[in-house]
Amino acid sequence: MERKNFPSEEELGQINKYTRRQFASDEVYVFPLTLCDNDIDRDNERFSVNALKKLAELFTGVTGVTDHDPKSDNQCARIFSCKTEFVDGKKTSDGLDYCRLSAKAYMPRTESNSDLIIQLDSGIRKEVSVGCSVAKKICSVCGKETGKCGHVKGRIYDSKKCFVTLDEPTDAYEWSFVAIPAQKSAGVTKSYNKGECHLDIETKLFSGTEQEFSAEEMEMLADSFRTLKAKAADGEAYRRKLEAEINKLAAFTLPELKRDTLDYITSKMSAVQLEELSNALSKKAAQTAPLKPQLSPVKNTKNNYNAFKGI
Repeated sequence: MERKNFPSEEELGQINKYTRRQFASDEVYVFPLTLCDNDIDRDNERFSVNALKKLAELFTGVTGVTDHDPKSDNQCARIFSCKTEFVDGKKTSDGLDYCRLSAKAYMPRTESNSDLIIQLDSGIRKEVSVGCSVAKKICSVCGKETGKCGHVKGRIYDSKKCFVTLDEPTDAYEWSFVAIPAQKSAGVTKSYNKGECHLDIETKLFSGTEQEFSAEEMEMLADSFRTLKAKAADGEAYRRKLEAEINKLAAFTLPELKRDTLDYITSKMSAVQLEELSNALSKKAAQTAPLKPQLSPVKNTKNNYNAFKGI
């Protein structure tokens, strides 16, 4: 009769890489879990397949806790094997081939763990989420990194819902049993690099309801505000430079266009559109009055020094 939730010989070898002594098969309880996937979750975010592959490396050996509480007393299991796998015939909500991050974890069969093991066997303890950091977040609407566009997760733009793809993971620090996960299949709680807003803060800001922020969250918001303020100042300076250049070029190429009219037009344009207009006016100016070089090449003849004279 097959013994369930006992490691195979190969699995036991993987587990004993993390133990201080060699454990026997009947001393260890093994269970599978899905950590996360590439489907769009309740927070309007998804992991890329490449991100899942990297997370498979990062999560191997990581301990599990309960309710994302990092206290040592809450450590209850450790992942000893992790991999990505596609599910035949299954698609994400937007039609991509479904891919998930599957793992195997172990815990010692002790009296203190007996209740948790029963909860796992009965399906009471099932949902999990992960704690990780990513370096890149891509907007589904424009393809730019979030923070460099004005699109908001969950909103509709030209019949297309905005969501964020998480890519280039840099760290995987814990996974946890939770009651209500963000992902339907597993659940994900994500955080980002220093200087960027935590997902929970972003959710609070756009929730439409009054929310309280912790001191840490307020500091992160202040850092983000200072960064955005500096970027905005740089953008305004660049915009003024473009507008001044356009005014000079328009005075030469479009003298019949009134300055007030031109100012109104440029005030409605984005920086990219201003660049396009400046380039177009520059080309028109070059065609209208092509500049003649101060020194023109002249066919040289023997002892003829006129070739080096200006015309």
